[in-house]
Formats: sequence, structure tokens, C-alpha cells
Amino acid sequence: MFYTLKSFAKLIVILLVAGLFSIVNAQETKPLNLNKPEREQWFTDLGFGMFIHWSMDVQLGMVISHSMVGASADYLDRYVHELPKTFNPVNFDARQWAKTARLAGMKYVVFTTKHHNGYCMFDTRTTDFGIMNSPYGKDVTRMIVDACREEGLAVGLYFSPDDFHFLYQQGTLISRTRKEALASNNPELNEFVKKQMRELMTNYGKIDIVFLDGMEQFAKTELAKVCWEINPDVVVTRGAIETPEQETPEAPIPSPWEACYTFGDQWQYRPTNEHYKTAKDAILELIDIKAKGGNFLLNFGPDALGNFPPEQAGVLNEISLWMFINREAFDHTIPHKIIREENMWFLTSKNRKTAYIFINANNWKFGERREFNIKAFRASEKSQISVLGHNGKVLEYDQEANPAPTVKQTDSGMKISVMRAQRIYNDRKWDNPVVVKITDLDE
Repeated sequence: MFYTLKSFAKLIVILLVAGLFSIVNAQETKPLNLNKPEREQWFTDLGFGMFIHWSMDVQLGMVISHSMVGASADYLDRYVHELPKTFNPVNFDARQWAKTARLAGMKYVVFTTKHHNGYCMFDTRTTDFGIMNSPYGKDVTRMIVDACREEGLAVGLYFSPDDFHFLYQQGTLISRTRKEALASNNPELNEFVKKQMRELMTNYGKIDIVFLDGMEQFAKTELAKVCWEINPDVVVTRGAIETPEQETPEAPIPSPWEACYTFGDQWQYRPTNEHYKTAKDAILELIDIKAKGGNFLLNFGPDALGNFPPEQAGVLNEISLWMFINREAFDHTIPHKIIREENMWFLTSKNRKTAYIFINANNWKFGERREFNIKAFRASEKSQISVLGHNGKVLEYDQEANPAPTVKQTDSGMKISVMRAQRIYNDRKWDNPVVVKITDLDE
């Protein structure tokens, strides 16, 4: 192929522009992370958190915020001016929410202070479009923050710079892709959301965690800078670290990272056509994520009155029961170099001398003994084995039974023998994972 001098010069210019564009694009998409390493370690040690999606459009059981995109003028008018007039969550009880999270073994809560629709669930001077101008008229964010602190939970705030109400007021077409709808190309929107972020970071005491959602990295980075400037100890999750949504990596990724999942199919409460996870689904997800070094942020959606619906509350209760038995396995533990073997996952103490083995064995009957061979660890002569929650001495109503677990190192692996011996349900059927603890491991 032959080029004239003129055409060759044009080609060089095109390549240089393309290269420059790629560099700018890379800089735009690469997250800025000014989290302190010791604070990121603190965050990773938390392990399990409750995500709460809640806004005024929960009254209709719809997808949170997104129905505004592509909506007709009539729809938007009623969404903005009529729907807020009937939002009155009279049953909202922040203390109950916080107690429920703590009982389930969660160590932090992340609450949606403002989703993409722009409806503020906090007291703000920037707009009238918020909870303070609803019939309820109270600052739910303040109550949630205070309740979390009372229960010893870390405080996390979700915030989105994609403000559809602001665009509506501005006369800008609501979109997730048009450049004028993005903060990087909309200076008024950029300054507006920064003001809101400053309110959240200064009016509610010291915030532990901030989750920044939204379409573009530019807006999240700008807001993250505001957060770090006000509180250098805050941990910014989405916007600074990996936060896979509705999926868990196949292999570990460098910590910290946080996987966020819905409890049903939808982030906000949906009264019909919903499909919820079982408690066992959630427990196994937690185990897998922790074994890979991540945090599990599990989302729940209160209804329009502020209640956790029975379908959610019931499963939360079952998770609480399992965590009451097995909480020790998540306190001050770290991933092992081997994540799992067959139906067993592993965590260890920080000195690597104690292993916690999570066994997911289906149809394991009460009083039944099973044996497992594990190659990931070596037992020593001093090793002791126990099943979390049980003393290893008694099988109810069976005086002759010996439920004591055993451990023995062999040439083919560490062999353990374990009985499911604690009665958890009336019918003795309890299909959730059993956790085995083994101490004094060999190096």
C-alpha cells in the first residue's frame, strides 16, 4: 500500500488523536483510590453487610428510579408531583432494622440516601424533592445512622450522582447515555451533587463507608474526593474498589472487594412476581465470598410503610439463627490459599493455626455421622476438633450415642468424622452448612 506525504501525515494525526483519546479514556475509567490501607483492612474484616434500597416509588412496587428514563411528560409530572405526597412510612423503625442486621451477623449497613431519581431520604437544603417534604416529614437517614451506632454497626451511605429529578427541573432529557445528562458535561449537576455529598459527610457525624453509584467514573471520583477531603478515614467502596454486582468472581481478587446482591430479583421491594433467595442460598454465597477474601453486601427492601416484608424477615431470621451458631468462624479469620474442596470451604485464623471448615452436605440427618477427607490442611498430634454450637457430648434422647467429632492425619489427607448432633428445628431437619473447627494445625 502506498501513501502520499499528505495522506501519511493525516494518518499520523489520526493515530495520535486515537492514542490520546485512549489515554484519556483509561484515566477516566480507572478509579481513584485514596482509601487508607489500614481502613481497607478494617473494612474487609467486617465481612458481611446489609444493603437497603428504599425510595418513595416503593409505593407502586416498581424498579427504583429507572422508570423515569424514557417516561412520558404526563408520567414524569405525576411521578414528581403526586407520588411524593402519599409517601408516609409510619411503621419505619430504624432501631428494629439495626437490631435485625446485627442479629444476622452483619457488621455494617449501607443505606440509599439518594438513588438515581434524586429523591433525598435525608434532610437537605439543596432541593424540596425528599422525605422532609413528605407526609412523614422526618429524616430517616439520621435515624438509621443513630440506630446503627447504637448497635455497634459501621455506618455506610449509598449516594448516586445520576439525578433524574435535577435533569427534569433543568429541562434536560433524562437519559443514561446522553452526554448532557452526565455530571462531567453538566457543571450545574456536578456542583449540585457535591453540595449534597458535603451535607451527608458533615451533618451525620463521622461516616465509615460510602458507596457511590452512577453511570460514569468521573462523577464518582469527584464525589470520592469530597468524602476523603472531609473524612480521610472513610472507606469508599464503589467508586474506588471492585464491587461486582449480582456475581462472585470465580477466583479471588486482591482485597478489598465487595459483592452486592439483591435478596430477590429487584433492589427495591416488589410485592408481586418476586423470587427470593433461601437462607441457605445467602449463607453459601457469604461463605464463598469470604473464602475468596471479599465482603458480602446483601440487599433488603422495606415496603412503603417501612416494614421488612414477612418473606424477607423470615429468611433474615434463619440467617440469624445460623450466624448465632457459627459466628466465631467469621471473627478475625482470613481466606486459606485453597478456597474449597468439593462441598467444603475454608477460612483460617490469622496465624493459620486454626481452620474453619464449612461443610455443605445435603440431606444430612440428625444423629447421622459422616466422614470427610481434606487435603488442604495437616493435623498435628495436638489438634482438637469441634462442631461450632455443639459440645460433642450429647445427642438428645439417645444415651448410647457418641456424637464426638474426631480428626486424624493420614497419608491421603486429614480425615474428620462428624455427627450432625444439635437439634435446631422441631422436626430435626436443618439443611444449612455445618462448621467444623480444628486447632493446632501443622505448618
